Amino acid sequence: MEQRKNDIESYDDQQKWVLDSSLDSRGEIPVRARTGAWRAALFIIAIEFSERLSYFGISTSLVVYLTTILHQDLKMAVRNANYWSGVTTLMPLLGGFVADAYIGRYATVLLATIIYLMGLILLTLSWFIPGLKPCHEEVCVEPRKAHEIAFFIAIYLISIGTGGHKPSLESFGADQFEDDHPEERKMKMSYFNWWSAGLCAGVLTAVTIVVYIEDHIGWGVAGIILTVVMATSLLVFLIGKPFYRYRAPSGSPLTPMLQVFVAAVAKRHLSRPNDSSLLHELSREEYSKGRLLSRTEKLKFLDKASIIENRGSDNAMAEKESPWKLATVTKVEELKLLINMIPIWFFTLAFGICATQSTTFFIKQAIIMDRHIGHSFIVPPSSMFALVALSMIISVTVYEKILVPLSRRLTGKERGISILQRIGTGMVFSLLAMIIAALVERKRLDYTKQHHVPMNAIWLAPQFIVIGIADAFTLVGLQEYFYDQVPDSMRSLGIGLYLSVVGAASFVNNLLMTVTDRLAEEISGKTLFGKDLNSSRLDRFYWTLAALTASNICFFVFVARRYTYKSVQSSVVVADGGDDVEAPSAPNTSKYT
Repeated sequence: MEQRKNDIESYDDQQKWVLDSSLDSRGEIPVRARTGAWRAALFIIAIEFSERLSYFGISTSLVVYLTTILHQDLKMAVRNANYWSGVTTLMPLLGGFVADAYIGRYATVLLATIIYLMGLILLTLSWFIPGLKPCHEEVCVEPRKAHEIAFFIAIYLISIGTGGHKPSLESFGADQFEDDHPEERKMKMSYFNWWSAGLCAGVLTAVTIVVYIEDHIGWGVAGIILTVVMATSLLVFLIGKPFYRYRAPSGSPLTPMLQVFVAAVAKRHLSRPNDSSLLHELSREEYSKGRLLSRTEKLKFLDKASIIENRGSDNAMAEKESPWKLATVTKVEELKLLINMIPIWFFTLAFGICATQSTTFFIKQAIIMDRHIGHSFIVPPSSMFALVALSMIISVTVYEKILVPLSRRLTGKERGISILQRIGTGMVFSLLAMIIAALVERKRLDYTKQHHVPMNAIWLAPQFIVIGIADAFTLVGLQEYFYDQVPDSMRSLGIGLYLSVVGAASFVNNLLMTVTDRLAEEISGKTLFGKDLNSSRLDRFYWTLAALTASNICFFVFVARRYTYKSVQSSVVVADGGDDVEAPSAPNTSKYT
């Protein structure tokens, strides 16, 4: 290895080879000009377009399906939709862990896509196999139990598939850019914006074309289309294999975190030294995974895990052999990163609760409103979500092309505004969306009562548009935050943490619905959620969410102002792990699958 390191002497060598522990499809050090960057990322963004097309073709119509096909009442349908959304967005925690620790991101995406396809195939067959069809007759009073069972098995197979697909694919795409290469680092900052734009394009197609087919042609035909699209995306993913850069799995990323904690507790009686030389750290030559981190002043107790006792003695050398007794500064800082993320994760839950309304109650409002365009065409209720996707695409483009260059000039920072500032900005827009939604729902109730006809659905446009702007800031910011700030060995799990915000928020939303409903009944004798929206007081629920979001923003700002970002030690070569790279003179011949 030393000979191979010595072969990397010139800047030209560093520009030619990708020196961040990545491998190409043959298991060798990647050539920069032939692998990674946008040539690989565009394949991955195209696949995300297909997956989001399939996912939102189901999720935005789920409440409609549950109420019209399975004949569930409003409260039950919304709760089932939230349960499914919660499971779907919490599963990436497991999928991300498996990808980082055991089978790698590429293999996880392949396996997850196959499971996803199984769910879509079952969902489609439930409309064509006679024994699984919803009903015998044309008019269905109560669906068949077999259809209901097949439907829920299918959508939860899709949940499992999404759990592996989402965190692995997004982090795999970000892996195509080398962190310590100046040009590719800037590309990576743009990657999350264009990833979200591709995602929204898939959503937009789903809630216009696919939803229209579901409404006017049939759910079975829509299922065929979604299955074909997903199968095509798998083919595209395989075609791009020669262009990708791969990261080998590094074992459980949680074990080193536990080792740090155990070592710190064992040395709790020691005083934390100010001299960094008294703390254990590997040299760049010894460190082979990820990047070395600088010591920070937060959570000082954990620094005790890296104190070297009895320097120079035989006991000290023996101690170094056990990571349960002595941790490196980098491992200590990685644990600090995870602990510092806990309050950020918690105080973004309120945003997640607001975001879930756009695919549940917002859609349900659209169902009972006038959606006519002209005399004959009726907009499908789920197509209202297109406003969120359009708003997000426009907002991301404006942010990338106008706000980032402008803020870079004003602040002098490479990123423009910080990640947490971007997240906080989106929270303010989510607060505004809830206020607008409350006012519109109050007006809808009054209009319906006075005129005995439904109000035009165009009144819902502002709340859909504003929540789309909120998503462009906060959701994209959360993607970047959880990918960038986790330890390098946990990046798929980091994307899983981002998705878990929405997943946990779906469950909290159900709990909040139950609590507010009972409180309202005790105070006024009337529930917030009746059998339909006209007998409900959804506006009061929106005001509750607005108050919750406003107070949550205050706590988020308090935490964000005190947050310490990841501090990576500078490297003398352009490589992800400093000097700990291998030169191309003796390429690794092992295969990465």
